[in-house]
Amino acid sequence: MLNIDLHCHSNMSDGVLSPAEVVARAAANGVHALALTDHDDVAGIVAAQAVAETAGLRLIPGVEISVSWGGQTVHIIGLRIDPQHPELAAGLHGIRRGRVERARRMGDDLAQSGIAGAYAGACGYAANKQLVGRTHFARWLVAQGHVPDMRTAFRRFLTRGNPGYVEHQWTTLENAVGWIHASGGTAVIAHPGRYAFNARELHLLLDAFRALGGEGIEVISGSHHPTEYGKFADLARAFSLKASRGTDFHAPGEGADIGRLPALPHYCQPVWQGWPELATHFSSSLA
Repeated sequence: MLNIDLHCHSNMSDGVLSPAEVVARAAANGVHALALTDHDDVAGIVAAQAVAETAGLRLIPGVEISVSWGGQTVHIIGLRIDPQHPELAAGLHGIRRGRVERARRMGDDLAQSGIAGAYAGACGYAANKQLVGRTHFARWLVAQGHVPDMRTAFRRFLTRGNPGYVEHQWTTLENAVGWIHASGGTAVIAHPGRYAFNARELHLLLDAFRALGGEGIEVISGSHHPTEYGKFADLARAFSLKASRGTDFHAPGEGADIGRLPALPHYCQPVWQGWPELATHFSSSLA
């Protein structure tokens, strides 16, 4: 069985490794096919592709798009996209402009709570200054001794009702799925277990996503507890969605490592099933 990881981040968004280092780590961990899915940017794909070709690893061009739906932020993964497609590029550019403004407001909010210098500090952890996000603020808070670890940073700061959290309107679900499809890609709901939806709200999200032509849902995720795998596998089947697998890797020592996840439940239809680039790249089973 192929080891396929369809969700990871480089320092082009909120990861700590360069795109080349992400691919090298994936290859060392026995990953056969990897999607680089940085937040709202595709700047790392060219560098990642160059290393993948020499490492014998198949790179799947991807992106993770920030969406506002149901009063929450939802992330939609685009897989097998054309990174140069003008409609996708224009949409992502607009989101990045909003990200810069949001980061400044987060810094202002932390300053009002007595934590000065947070925006500049977070920028110091971001290789891509257009993609300064909560993870960069959290790393700075840890480094400055405000909290002992990343988990505490998100529990005490940067989340709804806590200092550093600001409301922000991302793009729509319709836009995100539309941009992905326009670029030739496949749309997947990222880590559904992370959203604070009740069962009815989650079903409404899946209905809306499926009505727009969305194809997949992450069943095996580094953001899911193993006890949740069956739940999301069942939802994938109930809503006629294909199943995806991804660690949501950001950094060594932060959550799951690249490729270190169990296989999909046997009754799931993998989102990668039938992808010709995998059939030509590998001779082993794709399921």
